[in-house]
Amino acid sequence: MPAYDTLTDALNDLKSRGYTTDFNIQFDAIQCSTTGKVLSPAEFEITEHYRFEGETDPADESVVYAVASKDGSIKGVLVSAYGMYSENTSETLIRKLAIHE
Repeated sequence: MPAYDTLTDALNDLKSRGYTTDFNIQFDAIQCSTTGKVLSPAEFEITEHYRFEGETDPADESVVYAVASKDGSIKGVLVSAYGMYSENTSETLIRKLAIHE
């Protein structure tokens, strides 16, 4: 896996490699922010992940997940602050993401 200095570097490189969909966490799935397409944890795989730690501010800590649908039709990214899951997130989705933290 490549090494990135910044979150922006990671996002730009992943986009250049076809990870063009922006995902957001929903209760028990991830959802494309522009199309509304929803993928349950059983429908996607995390192919890469990168952790970034804020040097001066712990609030800057985040993980970038490169996500691909199992059928190969969608590739995108999910950016999440690690350790900071919403209480409205299902245990199944938390477990899937936590494996890569």
